[in-house]
Amino acid sequence: MSTIREVAALAGVSISTVSRVMNNDSTYKITEETRDRVWKAIVDLNYKAPASSRRSGSAGGAAAVRRIGCVIKLRGAKYSDPYYLSLLSGMENYLNAHRAEVCFVRTWNELASSEVLLRTFSEPPDGLILMSHAGQAPFRYALSRVPHIVGIDSGFSEIDNIEYDHAQAASTAVDTLVGKGYRDIGFIGGPEGELPMRMCRRFHAFCGRMHDLGLPVRDEWVLDCGWNDAACGRLLQELGRESLPRAFFVSSDLMALAALRALAEMRVPVPGRVAVMGLTNLEMSRYSDPPLTTIDIPTEAMGAAAARTLLERIDGDGSLPRRILFPTSLVMRESV
Repeated sequence: MSTIREVAALAGVSISTVSRVMNNDSTYKITEETRDRVWKAIVDLNYKAPASSRRSGSAGGAAAVRRIGCVIKLRGAKYSDPYYLSLLSGMENYLNAHRAEVCFVRTWNELASSEVLLRTFSEPPDGLILMSHAGQAPFRYALSRVPHIVGIDSGFSEIDNIEYDHAQAASTAVDTLVGKGYRDIGFIGGPEGELPMRMCRRFHAFCGRMHDLGLPVRDEWVLDCGWNDAACGRLLQELGRESLPRAFFVSSDLMALAALRALAEMRVPVPGRVAVMGLTNLEMSRYSDPPLTTIDIPTEAMGAAAARTLLERIDGDGSLPRRILFPTSLVMRESV
């Protein structure tokens, strides 16, 4: 266990400066560079200040409420992505019914700050749920601080993972489009955590099913929009009306809705000229113009499964890490 004296020495400041930085003393005048240096030293030395209080069970010997943290990877503002909100809803509903609560929700972008990282894990939760992929460094730090971690599509084999069947989803999308007579099919997507789009599971499954059916995957019809609405529209505009495929499989409903908007601006009829197949089945997708055909991912059930698995680990389940795979299903509407 490192000491505050060692932190001060590494940062090149006094012990009182370290103490004031950790206590967020707004009256103490200090440069941002010095403040960042202190927090970096705290993180590097894995220093933990003595706790001022301890959690205890409630009166009468009842078990303490388990404190669960959650880390998500968002592409936009916090709580703006309906996919993650649905996962959170399923997770919170299960925890609330089983003497547990969410004590924090952080994004990986927030935890890039040494100060936020230290404050978040200064009193580690009983368990942590990681939603989506994370970088190796923040994952290793979380693993060193929290005794039990469960992932939702996290990509880390050392922990339990709750996932939807990416291969089934992509195969269903391709088979449905081909069954409707479409053979020239493009793909719109983005990266998967730290993996570029062309290495992600959805794209690999799409290519594999196209190959199985003897259909080409044309490079100009593979659009990496980086999960950005504006980029999705721009790439479609650059491709041009005359060069569009007959259909697109879009690997999220949000991007599929962006594609529908861009095609409408280009005066391209959907599905008359181009069919659009989404993936997620967001509530808003039924109200698009035309209503979006998509693949349903059971997000609330996945969030509940992650919470249940984590509580089982906290309660003593020491079995090997599990991979729990949820099936997907087709939702036919009018965009195909």
